[in-house]
Amino acid sequence: MTSITLLGEAELRQLVPLDLAAVDQVEAAFLALATEAVAMPPILRLDLPGHNGEVDVKTAYLPRFDSFAIKVSPGFFDNPSLGLPSLNGLMLVLSARTGLTEAVLLDNGYLTAVRTAAAGAVAARWLAKRHTPQVAVLGAGEQAHLQLRALMLVRRVEHVRVWARNPASAQRFAQEITASLGVRCDVARDVHDALAEADVAITTTPSRTPLIEAGDLHPGLHITAMGSDTEHKNEIAPAALAAARYVCDRAQQTRVLGELHHALKAGVMRADAAITELGQVIARQAAGRVDETDVTICDLTGTGAQDTAIASLALKRAHAAGAGTVFRNDVKRQDGTTSETT
Repeated sequence: MTSITLLGEAELRQLVPLDLAAVDQVEAAFLALATEAVAMPPILRLDLPGHNGEVDVKTAYLPRFDSFAIKVSPGFFDNPSLGLPSLNGLMLVLSARTGLTEAVLLDNGYLTAVRTAAAGAVAARWLAKRHTPQVAVLGAGEQAHLQLRALMLVRRVEHVRVWARNPASAQRFAQEITASLGVRCDVARDVHDALAEADVAITTTPSRTPLIEAGDLHPGLHITAMGSDTEHKNEIAPAALAAARYVCDRAQQTRVLGELHHALKAGVMRADAAITELGQVIARQAAGRVDETDVTICDLTGTGAQDTAIASLALKRAHAAGAGTVFRNDVKRQDGTTSETT
């Protein structure tokens, strides 16, 4: 028999908090993309417009891990009217040697949220200035909270300015951040006010029109942009992207999904331009921030490599803690007999 570990969201939250270990695990995935024979197919996307829904499927094999994950990530945006969350999902973990299922992680999107925030911390660790007391956050949802918490694992933050389309959400975010993280957080009048003195800006919105313009850039600014994970989303104006040192998680994705997609379409960046990936910066194959006055932008669309990395960490910790429910499933051999191994 094969043993399959079943883990739910509550257990996974205990096993994989947003901490430096999670950040390091996701950084290892970025490094692998630049230095190893990673197999990562394009994202599979299913749109269900009749139900205002979409489903993304991401996966990747990284030689450094014994397992790989296949993540199914649905987003059904009318769900709140039904009293249901918009986002959920799960990860299947399979053996890279045999292809047999090792675990089912019923995380409801939690692991994706953690690895996305951790990726933002990796971007700041390698691209932001060492001294970053002033931070701007665009958006006031779950990922805005997590991105700020992740940033504070790698940089000292003294003052946060938040902007959101819903002023009440921004005010609630500011109060929660001040109370939970002990950092002064104010509500900005608008995006430009939020960015005016920022050392780091984090964009976490589903905006379809640019929020950050070229005029918002100033020497030393780093922007982590993680909202544009589909073709129609766009948080940074093409002219702003062209004026900065641009780094992304995976060029083949950002050419069709991320902020780069819009800059290419606008003609302000050449289609044949060499694009630097964050993994290449980590591997010191390419330059990131060269000078304190550089303006850097990291375009994060989320990769299957990150999903495999965080799923591997979750399964390793589950085994060490004896966590989860073990389901034993008969496997028939080619000769028709049933395997009795565990």
